[in-house]
Amino acid sequence: MKNFNNNTENEEEWITPPEIIQALGVFDLDPCSPPPERRMYDTAKIHYSKEEHGDGLTMPWSGRVWLNPPYGRETFKWLEKLSIHKSGIALIFARTETIGFHETIWNKANGIFFFKGRLKFGRKDNHKFNTPANAPSCLVSYSCSDTNIIKQAQMNGFIVGKLIRRKIM
Repeated sequence: MKNFNNNTENEEEWITPPEIIQALGVFDLDPCSPPPERRMYDTAKIHYSKEEHGDGLTMPWSGRVWLNPPYGRETFKWLEKLSIHKSGIALIFARTETIGFHETIWNKANGIFFFKGRLKFGRKDNHKFNTPANAPSCLVSYSCSDTNIIKQAQMNGFIVGKLIRRKIM
């Protein structure tokens, strides 16, 4: 679980490409937002940043949540909270082999969308979306309505819906 979202630059903040937010509609809350001076555009109506609000993981969540969590050891704590909250979509690296992915996504998600190719993110020191991810990315939803929104978004990739789950020894 430790190395789920580690990257070569040991950077937690990867700013979502704007076309993803545009395709997925309006979000009420982004609990992992950069502070206003580094925010390249609005991802939701309300933004929590570590610098302004402390830990968005412990703040109250309401409405439809956009979750691009810090890429590091805490990723699965954020996904666990979204799985309980139910309303929203997360963008994470598609590290399907990890224990955390199995526990918080394969065992709980309603839908998983795998992007074709690697996304290009924005970075706090570069106001362009030209930093390629060092791993494939996916969107995760925990509700039928958010899974349907992903299906209708016409992004390039493949979606997997709620699966019949059984443990294979």
